[in-house]
Amino acid sequence: MKTITYSLLIIALLFACKKQESQQPQTTDWISLFDGSSKAGWHVYNHTSDGSAWIIDDGAIHLDPSRSGRGDLVTDEEFENFELELEWKIDSCGNSGIMFNVVESPEYQYTFLTGPEMQVLDNACHPDSQYEKHRAGDLYDLIASSANVVKPAGEWNKVRIISNNGQVEFWLNDVNVVKFTMHTPEWDAMVAASKFKDMPAFGKARKGRIAIQDHDDKVWYRNIRIRKL
Repeated sequence: MKTITYSLLIIALLFACKKQESQQPQTTDWISLFDGSSKAGWHVYNHTSDGSAWIIDDGAIHLDPSRSGRGDLVTDEEFENFELELEWKIDSCGNSGIMFNVVESPEYQYTFLTGPEMQVLDNACHPDSQYEKHRAGDLYDLIASSANVVKPAGEWNKVRIISNNGQVEFWLNDVNVVKFTMHTPEWDAMVAASKFKDMPAFGKARKGRIAIQDHDDKVWYRNIRIRKL
């Protein structure tokens, strides 16, 4: 009798574990967003062009601001719950950004009108570095990074952005520098106290395109991949 009871207990525990596993977010395989040799899967925001100012340079997408064909690049596909990884480097005193949940519509002229941004910056000499919440790794103009782990201009920085049902984490060079929750009264209050207060669609979307920003400075992005959660 004891043996049967013990066996039933083991079966019940295994069933409970399987049920708990089934309730966890299911992940898919990584999807490459940049193959290192073409801009397939990307286009300039609100245009069909792939942006001739964005050139392929030694396995990276490189913005050359001296060329025509400018604008923020966005993914052809929209994403909702995801984990995004990439690397970036910036020119001396340069500025750029990585945005998500970007809504592409003629109603919105710029990506930043809808999409929250992880700041990309040369903290050493760009004027924005004088402002809290405008430095590399920050949730731009909303939350400052918990640590200054950005590498100098010209060196590669590793990024991970996780967005899952409004829970968002920014990782820079393997450090979790920002963590926040969207679509809450607290989120709305934080936005209302920022420069985005007069942008009614900012931070409202629950899915959208990934964008890399043309901010008039040379910047490079590589090893861009994503997986859906």
